[in-house]
Amino acid sequence: MEQGSKLFPSRNYPARRKNNYKIMNETYSLVLSAAILFSSCPALLAGAASQNYPANRPPLGQTKLVALPLGAVKPTGWLKDQLTVQANGLTGHLDEFWPDLLNSRWKGSNGDRGDGWERTPYYLDGLVPLAYLLDDARLKAKAQTYIEWILASGKTNGWFGASNDRWPLAVAMKVLTQYQEATGDPRVIPLLKNYFRFLKNTPPDWPYNDWRGVRAMENVTTAYWLYNRTADLDLLSVAESIHRNSPDWAGYFLDFPTTTETVQKRYKTDHMVHVVNVAMAIKGPGLWYQQSQDERDQQAVYQGIRSLDEHHGQVGGRFSGDEHLSGRRPTQGTELCAVVEYMFSLEKLVEVLGDPALADRLELLAYNAQPGAWTADGWAHQYDQQANQVLCSKAKREWRSNDDTSNLYGLEPNYGCCTANMHQGWPKFVSHLWMGTHDQGLAAVAFGPSTVKAKVAAGVEVEIREQTDYPFEGRIKFVVTVPRATAFPLHLRIPNWADGTTIKVRDEQFSASAGTFVVVQRTWRSGDVVELSLPMKLRTETRYNNAVSLLRGPLVFSLKIGERYRQLRSHHATLPTADWEISPTTPWNYGLLIDREAPQESITVTTKKPGKVPFAQESAPVVLKVSGRAIPGWCLVKNSAGQTPLSPVASDQPDTVLELIPYGSTRLRITEFPVIPR
Repeated sequence: MEQGSKLFPSRNYPARRKNNYKIMNETYSLVLSAAILFSSCPALLAGAASQNYPANRPPLGQTKLVALPLGAVKPTGWLKDQLTVQANGLTGHLDEFWPDLLNSRWKGSNGDRGDGWERTPYYLDGLVPLAYLLDDARLKAKAQTYIEWILASGKTNGWFGASNDRWPLAVAMKVLTQYQEATGDPRVIPLLKNYFRFLKNTPPDWPYNDWRGVRAMENVTTAYWLYNRTADLDLLSVAESIHRNSPDWAGYFLDFPTTTETVQKRYKTDHMVHVVNVAMAIKGPGLWYQQSQDERDQQAVYQGIRSLDEHHGQVGGRFSGDEHLSGRRPTQGTELCAVVEYMFSLEKLVEVLGDPALADRLELLAYNAQPGAWTADGWAHQYDQQANQVLCSKAKREWRSNDDTSNLYGLEPNYGCCTANMHQGWPKFVSHLWMGTHDQGLAAVAFGPSTVKAKVAAGVEVEIREQTDYPFEGRIKFVVTVPRATAFPLHLRIPNWADGTTIKVRDEQFSASAGTFVVVQRTWRSGDVVELSLPMKLRTETRYNNAVSLLRGPLVFSLKIGERYRQLRSHHATLPTADWEISPTTPWNYGLLIDREAPQESITVTTKKPGKVPFAQESAPVVLKVSGRAIPGWCLVKNSAGQTPLSPVASDQPDTVLELIPYGSTRLRITEFPVIPR
């Protein structure tokens, strides 16, 4: 697949192309595929999706990939260290002191202080996968307290849970499906069946001006999960009713209302431009495509992403939304809730559409915007992050809607939804690193140190250990363990930026096209190793006001700014949870002296292994050194970096050697730089 500088160039979707097989010898072949790998070839779709996890039953159309059950993929290396940081931070302790969880009605507590709406299900949507990915008995016990109450809460009419609103139940069902995959608890499926029976027997209630309406398609994720386990056609009837009676997100994305004002005029509500709603909704047409098989629904996904990039895109694959969509300036914020929900949407879309470009974007979010909105120790987070973020303080900014605390790192800046919802990002990303394939193999969808155990051809269980420090380096080893010699295909995503990729198996080396999946088909024996080498070439991206951003692999790089932390408030006597203001101790208003077309000629790169706290500023695993000059007229305006000067920019200041580090390793940063002519 040929791609330009944009993630989704203008083209017709879906690209249904035949796989191109090149036979190397009797036991080995290298298969280069198109962007959407798994075509509608009946022979492929007849496969049993690795026999791990139910593929779509007719009449649902088949997905291109098949998600593995929670626990099939486990983190190793630095990625396990990162999940351990999360377990030792807010995720692992939040319910011990945060009143919403401490007194949650989702575990039977009474009173007005505890959560009875969305916050507890949000929290569990991250806690449950984290607990089982780490096999952490303490976290499992925490989660089980809530799970037991939820499973016992079912009523005869099918309703369950602590809320009288349908929206939190959509999140609770996602929690229960993950829990069931990890444990096989037989109580989950009957509870879910009863609730969908309730939805079938009651009038549709999915309005445009309420959370349960604009997020209605979240229920369909569970409906399809349940249908593939029960073959109950009533579930598809409920999914169709939800689609017909909730907002037409496909129409929205195909005819994108570019501004908040347009949305308010067209829909008479802000819900259709709320950043988290949009991040959830982008997967809606893709989910429904499984049932509709209407090309319009696929096209809506791609057109929606292109439109969001064009009008609200931010570096690193996210789009702005300091509560509501707010344009492309690098000082506009994005809620952490929106980042993790966009990640989950992309995980589902990769499964349905099989497009490697979607996984490219997923990695951008996972390895940049996600860690950039947390402190490195996992004890504080931001509500709104900025690409050019030079001061985190309680102060007025040019947000669309959010308040003066939104830019702080803390427990509950601005509002508690992110405090509850941010936990799903890392664990769900890990669980979607690998997926099953319809030719009874496995696909490495996104890269990171991990181990996958799953059944392949003939029901043989295989283990593949992915040994790497990716995304900080581009060398990846896949070590295969099988009980006996077994033939199955291994699908490897080659990112769009990875021109010159090579694959080596034993003594044979092969090239691979960027922006595709490559399939290594052979008879595998224990100890076989696949060596994937992804060139980490520096590249640039043109941003707002003709600024430049620097990328290497899936990492975006930001200016390393000296950071002074000042505690504003402590939230616990012994736990290190607090609200922090962060001020710069070094200048930030620099332009870069680089050649956009050949950045490697003026930048040096040094790397080291990530530490136990992978995104700590002081131990950043990759450092770029580049020359720049101060731009004296570029100053703080309304407590944010002022308008990025239009490039090229003249400066008579002396050359200064600047250090750039991964975006996720920074709390203060400049990421979109003016360019100074050399």
